[in-house]
Amino acid sequence: MCLAVPMQVTQINGLEAVAEQSGTSVRVRLDLLDDVKIGDYVLVHAGFAIEKVREEDAARTLQILEELFNAPG
Repeated sequence: MCLAVPMQVTQINGLEAVAEQSGTSVRVRLDLLDDVKIGDYVLVHAGFAIEKVREEDAARTLQILEELFNAPG
């Protein structure tokens, strides 16, 4: 199973960006997307931004992931 995590782009330098989620920053590649701007939310998988997503969708996905990780058992 693969998992892509929504993250917000905070810096861009050519085809490399820094994206942040819950205080964690990672470097991601932008090769697969066009027109990514600082502040955009992207799905990050294996170090690549694979899709732009709306902020509302990113927030809902992060909420679901948090519920899963904090579920008992």
